[in-house]
Amino acid sequence: MSPRGGIEELEAALLARARALADEHLANARRTRDQILADGAERLRLREEREILAAKAAAERLYRQRVQAAEIKLAEELDRLRWSLVLEALEKMRSRLAALPADEKRYDTLLERYVAQAAEAIERDELVAELNDRDAARLAGRWEAWCRDAGVAKRLRLAPQPIACAGGARVSSADGAIRIDNTFEGRLERMQEALQRTVMERLYAATADVRAMIGG
Repeated sequence: MSPRGGIEELEAALLARARALADEHLANARRTRDQILADGAERLRLREEREILAAKAAAERLYRQRVQAAEIKLAEELDRLRWSLVLEALEKMRSRLAALPADEKRYDTLLERYVAQAAEAIERDELVAELNDRDAARLAGRWEAWCRDAGVAKRLRLAPQPIACAGGARVSSADGAIRIDNTFEGRLERMQEALQRTVMERLYAATADVRAMIGG
């Protein structure tokens, strides 16, 4: 083999080796690039996931805050509505009761029932009835007969001093240990508590679906 031929073969071998190294470096570079791109894409995906989760958490917090605010507002509205309905009902009842004594026949029937119920409920034989000045004045002269007509089976004495009330009666045991307030005012006070319970039950039933809708 001539020296020239040996040199050419060496050059060819070196060139082939250089090309192989270049291809290897290029392949490594491509793999590195692909890995960098993949890592970048993964980091981007993770960041996007974190941002999405953070946005969801913020949206959930905002939603809960709005739900809570809506529930508080609804509770306030229900409270105002409850009192409005209770006061309206009581005012109507007061107006009707205030006008009732003008119809003496109806009023006497009601007064007899109030007195008889109270007398029956008190487990004593000696009782005292307190009336307003109008009723005391018109019934004082026929009190015993009136009590019999009312169906009172106990000894019921009319108190000498009238009480301040729109109507009805207050009945107590002779010693004052037991007392039933069947005056209009006393019954209205007890009725107010019952009215509040009734109104709240109705309002709760009517707004249960609204609360469920707000709560999601």
